[in-house]
Amino acid sequence: MVSNSDGCDPESCTDVLIQSCVFDTGDDCIAIKSGRNADGRRLNQPSENIIIEDCEMKAGHGGIVIGSEISGGVRNLYAQRCVMSSPNLDRGIRIKTNSIRGGHLKNLNYRHISIGDVKDAIVVNFFYEEGDAGNFPPKLEGITVEHMTVKRADRAFMLRGYDHTPITGLSLHDISIASVEKPSVIENVEAIQTSNIVIAGKKVGLRDA
Repeated sequence: MVSNSDGCDPESCTDVLIQSCVFDTGDDCIAIKSGRNADGRRLNQPSENIIIEDCEMKAGHGGIVIGSEISGGVRNLYAQRCVMSSPNLDRGIRIKTNSIRGGHLKNLNYRHISIGDVKDAIVVNFFYEEGDAGNFPPKLEGITVEHMTVKRADRAFMLRGYDHTPITGLSLHDISIASVEKPSVIENVEAIQTSNIVIAGKKVGLRDA
């Protein structure tokens, strides 16, 4: 049995470098956090100025994850040249929060990410655990994923916002997924910029992924 254990969880940290590490975990490989609920908002200390580069993510619930304890926010994250692959890797890039935890997520950048096998390639989920049960809807601003390749995914995208607070601020560019098993889940998403998304050899729009 694999224990439920994250690899690295920077919480309310400034100026972080995670470089040339190998993660093979029972939970998230890297999970950026900044406090939970009222306590996180009281301290109001985001995790910021984070570089993740040249890392390998094997098994785990998520490769590079934001949340879910993210009430203080995250800003200025740069993740690049990372390799992820395992039949036991659930999600490649993942943002998980809800309207109890909230969080302002700003200027998050992912590029040159290579994924082999994964269940969900890119996940932004506002319904994690308690779902829409609070008064602090998340805010996303300047989230960019570009130059990502995926060999095989169960689903390309899992994007679930609220009807009153849709997912915005997301840009997806130059993403190639060779094979998918199921259609993506796209709920309450607005003002997303996309270009050159190729799935199974065909250029598609987000709603067709």
